[in-house]
Amino acid sequence: MSTKGPNIKLILAALAAIVMFSPPSGLAQPAQGGADAADEAALLAELAEADAERAPQIEARLQAIWSRSGSPAMDLLLERGRRALETGDAGAALDHLGALTDHAPDFAEGWHLRASAWFEAGRFGPALSDLERALALNPSNYRAIYGLGMILEELGDKAPALRAYRRAQAIAPQDAHIAAAVRRLQQAVGSREL
Repeated sequence: MSTKGPNIKLILAALAAIVMFSPPSGLAQPAQGGADAADEAALLAELAEADAERAPQIEARLQAIWSRSGSPAMDLLLERGRRALETGDAGAALDHLGALTDHAPDFAEGWHLRASAWFEAGRFGPALSDLERALALNPSNYRAIYGLGMILEELGDKAPALRAYRRAQAIAPQDAHIAAAVRRLQQAVGSREL
């Protein structure tokens, strides 16, 4: 599959705009009740200031909020897709997550996880498209932003990848994978102005 072409470039431009111009604490995904939205905002603020010991607990609570669709059936599809990905079955994950995104198109985590499945299958175009949707719905999902950075880096777009990694790091500064990616690309990109 060719990853170069007008569609990929258009998707990358749209994703760059979403990632770079949305506020890090933006809450575009509709929360399931006012308490979740308040909890999410508080957790994001706490995560930005947390030490390395406390950060995983905060991240788990955020993931719990982001993994609730409001429908037990959709939550089950998400869980089945997640399990399929964990066992390396990208095809089954795509089946479950495709059904999820069809039936719950406003559920950001479904799009994010399906982007991960496309990435695992080596299909960067569909992964970018799903990340675009996920980040439009939830611009604070630092894991989706990190995934965008991974794809950009894989495509050889190091400066935009570094910007995505830095954006993810602004939200989750203690994440070791994000920090390693920032260090790696800072060395690759050098000191030139981004």
